[in-house]
Amino acid sequence: MKLKRILIAGIGSALALSVFGALAADPEAAKADPAKGKAIATTVCVTCHNADGNSVIPGNPKLAGQTDSYIYKQLSNFKSVGDKKPERVNPIMNGMAAGLSDADMRNLAAYFAAQPRKSEVAKNRETVEYGQRLYRAGDAATGLPACAACHGPTGAGIPAQFPRISGQFSEYTEAQLRSFRSGERSNDPNKMMRMIALKMTDPEIKALSDYVAGLR
Repeated sequence: MKLKRILIAGIGSALALSVFGALAADPEAAKADPAKGKAIATTVCVTCHNADGNSVIPGNPKLAGQTDSYIYKQLSNFKSVGDKKPERVNPIMNGMAAGLSDADMRNLAAYFAAQPRKSEVAKNRETVEYGQRLYRAGDAATGLPACAACHGPTGAGIPAQFPRISGQFSEYTEAQLRSFRSGERSNDPNKMMRMIALKMTDPEIKALSDYVAGLR
């Protein structure tokens, strides 16, 4: 069992390294202007995500405190390029991103990244230990790697590589894991999240999502 856990940890590390180049630090991010981003956030994004990125609607993610590189990537993926379908399809966000320039997206990313996140809490006491175990150690029996390998022990993520997931709505995290598993969402580099989500059952997704909501 100990050997299996070591192998699972190794898989997580290998997956992390495989996407390092795709999510490397972007020098253009240093040119972003958070003040300009705030002007857009308070007029365009406010309805769904609140002016400071702390959404109060479980279906809409909290953007406050998210890594700027991740926000920029998602906004870019929501935009269509020429006649090509956007990498990430969402009728509302596809429309919102369509009117944003590259500079707008970088400015928004810098603004939201600088806002303090108002975290959620784990609500299901019966599954919190199960969710914690999955997050920290994965499941050797099914080859599920530990989430902590890429997102860190507190879910803060690794800037420029992996997003922050701590304090997010459990409903949103659960929906995204299900979307990755079904292939409905497919903008993860090298199919990393799709490969992981395929190994997860519905109870595992729900327990993990609830646990992550309460991470600090």
